Amino acid sequence: MPVIIVKFKAIYKVRVENMSVQIDIPPLLRHLTDGATTATVKGSTVGDCLNDFVRQYPKTRRLLFDKEGKLVRYVEVYVNKTTTYPEELVKPVNEGDEISLVYVISGG
Repeated sequence: MPVIIVKFKAIYKVRVENMSVQIDIPPLLRHLTDGATTATVKGSTVGDCLNDFVRQYPKTRRLLFDKEGKLVRYVEVYVNKTTTYPEELVKPVNEGDEISLVYVISGG
C-alpha cells in the first residue's frame, strides 16, 4: 500500500499580543502628560493601547473614558489617519501603528 504524505501550509496570521504603538497626544491632554507630545504604548487593540496610555498617565482617564469605561462621545480615534468607527476600542492594531485622538468641539 502506498504512503501519501500531505503537507499543510498555514494560511492564517497569528496575532502577537502587545504591539508597540505610538499615540499622538493632543494639546488638550498635554498638561496631564508633563508636556509629552507622543507616548509609546502596548496592546493588540485600540482599547488595550488607550488603557496602557491611561496606566502611564492616570489623570487622562476622565478625558478619555466615561464612568462605565466607554470612550467618551466627543473623542474620535484614528489609526494611521483612518477612523476606527464603528469598531473603536476593539479595532486591532499592528506593530508601529499610530493612534491619533481628535476632540470634537461643538457649540453655538
